[in-house]
Amino acid sequence: MTDELAQEVLRNAEKLVTAAVRQRRPYEGRNFPRPGEDPGLIHIVREVLGEHLGREPSAEQWQALVQRIREYLAVENKRKNLVGEGFEDVLSQVVRRTVGNPAIELRTRALLHELPGFGREKSGEKPNKVDVAVLGPSLRTLVTAKWSVRADREKQFVTDFADYVGAESARKPFEYVFVTNEFDPARLMRACELLSGKNRLFDHVVHINTDGIRAAYSGKSDDTVKRVLELMEEGRLIGLDKWIGSLKGA
Repeated sequence: MTDELAQEVLRNAEKLVTAAVRQRRPYEGRNFPRPGEDPGLIHIVREVLGEHLGREPSAEQWQALVQRIREYLAVENKRKNLVGEGFEDVLSQVVRRTVGNPAIELRTRALLHELPGFGREKSGEKPNKVDVAVLGPSLRTLVTAKWSVRADREKQFVTDFADYVGAESARKPFEYVFVTNEFDPARLMRACELLSGKNRLFDHVVHINTDGIRAAYSGKSDDTVKRVLELMEEGRLIGLDKWIGSLKGA
């Protein structure tokens, strides 16, 4: 899958180069910057490796280096997107097949304003997508599903919830659930303890393998690890099986 993605990125890059050559033809000889030139990136590389360079690379070699770096970053970012979307799709299928209730509907990457009980999209605003929505006669659960957690995502959780609350139009409660495979104890602890006002942000924090957490933390005794284990004992951090079991009774 990653190899196919890399090949597609390279094909797109070749198309862009061809289009750029055609577009620049009327301006030849006017010393305009070439497509893809990135003096800032070249400056960083030169600054870090300058004394180790046997000789100054040619303009063409610098250009090739910049292109290779950009291709790598493009593939890596898209790979992360594939992992994230794959996690959402698998989670949705696991819930659908395990719950086995035809009255419960699951949607992945659905637009918020298209979900029951949430207002229409506001003109000019960026569309808000929900990773997984679990919907039923008495059930509205918005799931943020992240294979791992970055610092910027922690801030996004709060922003997304504010958007959900602002768009809610049915005046009925809904659940906000976080499902993850994150193993970093500090990030798990923060997810469990995030607040919205005076209330916990997430109704449930769900890990796909709580037995794996216990095994990974075995022999560790720092305060953060202890706190995560306490959160599991308290039922604040629960396993995927327990969360799905709660959906069966909804």
